Amino acid sequence: MKKKSFLSLMLVLMISILAACGGGGGMPNPNATTGTDTKTDTATDTKTEPATGTDAASSNVTLKMFQFKVEIADAMEKLLAEYKKETGVNITIETVGGGADYGAALKAKFASGDEPDIFNNGGYNEAQLWKDRMEDLSDQPWVADLSDNVKDPMTMDGKLYGLPMNIEGYGFLYNKALFEKAGITELPTTLTELRAAAQKLKDAGITPFENGYQEWWVIGQHLVNDAYAKQDDPDKFIADWREGKTSVTDNKIFNEWINLVDLTMEFSNDRPLTTDYNTQMTEFASGMAAMTQQGNWTQVQIDGIDPELQVGVLPMPINDDEKLNDNIFVGVPNNWVVNKNSPNKEEAKKFLNWMVTSETGKKYTVDEFKFIPALKSITYEPEQLGTIAASIQEYVQADKTLGWQWPKLPDGTNQEFGALMQAYVAKKITKEELFKQMDETVLKLAKK
Repeated sequence: MKKKSFLSLMLVLMISILAACGGGGGMPNPNATTGTDTKTDTATDTKTEPATGTDAASSNVTLKMFQFKVEIADAMEKLLAEYKKETGVNITIETVGGGADYGAALKAKFASGDEPDIFNNGGYNEAQLWKDRMEDLSDQPWVADLSDNVKDPMTMDGKLYGLPMNIEGYGFLYNKALFEKAGITELPTTLTELRAAAQKLKDAGITPFENGYQEWWVIGQHLVNDAYAKQDDPDKFIADWREGKTSVTDNKIFNEWINLVDLTMEFSNDRPLTTDYNTQMTEFASGMAAMTQQGNWTQVQIDGIDPELQVGVLPMPINDDEKLNDNIFVGVPNNWVVNKNSPNKEEAKKFLNWMVTSETGKKYTVDEFKFIPALKSITYEPEQLGTIAASIQEYVQADKTLGWQWPKLPDGTNQEFGALMQAYVAKKITKEELFKQMDETVLKLAKK
């Protein structure tokens, strides 16, 4: 997604309000004890009668939902119970994410014959892979309420196959109180400034970075996106990379980006490669480190630990070019899609429409999920979403955002990059070996 087109989307969506990637990269469960969470919930135990006007056929329907966003699993269960009260339709929900490979789990679901009626798709390359399984949603009533740019990841041959789940942004989250304690008065926007800030924090007895590098999506997807997004033309770079026409070995941006990776490790928490998402966010929210690489999806967990914590978002600089680096990454993390072969696909469409147009659904979107809506009609007050979204809004309004590029890579690339990055951080491979194997991985998977 081009920077300017995505900014147009964000400005339309959030001009008067607050603002905003693991698709492969599901964002994890705040309640999980490890970085991997698989959960099945159901809203079928509610004993209320169908709402007035609900037909008898609907009251006998049970929909199956398979989704990746584990931090909203509990709130989704409550929302589905509300839907049953209003319509009589039962919906069971199974959640796989938080470090688990949602894509692989979804493939296993379909292979076993236990196909969900509603599932998630990250768009772009993933949309192409699942095109024959997804219902065309172009005629749905909520489509007119979306910005054209939010549609891009799920639009193929002029048809829209997914409802954008929400909008998210990420960079380095920072604890404002700890920055103040260390005497940091100017927020870093270059690599040199970030190093100076990290040193001040360390000198003040504060751990600068809480790195959750056990999670493949944190290190192999979101962190690497920094190098994709800062290419002169990310789309051309990725297309050429897939065809073997370019290499990261001699790519200037990648060779500078690795310096940021090294910096995070130089000023890291202990045992970053065994720090999962839950530990990462618990320790950060508890004031044990000043910065961590995450986004606004963490607000719910942070609020559960310290609702008074003031958190902002910093850029992830790779060099000392302020113009190149003074930005954060904003995108659509995933999309709701309908199984085109489901006997209940019309009921599935009704639910998705209700979720984004009913007052109940809108309330849950903002108050419970803490989502930045992808629909213009879902409005909210700044305090409803928290301080992280407020910080993201500042970047959006200042025209300082870049896109999420990893969904454009071949299927399986992000997971393999996660393993390669972990090997590099563990000093098992050199930078040269890392880059060589990244090139080989993309070329290999692009040919499948």
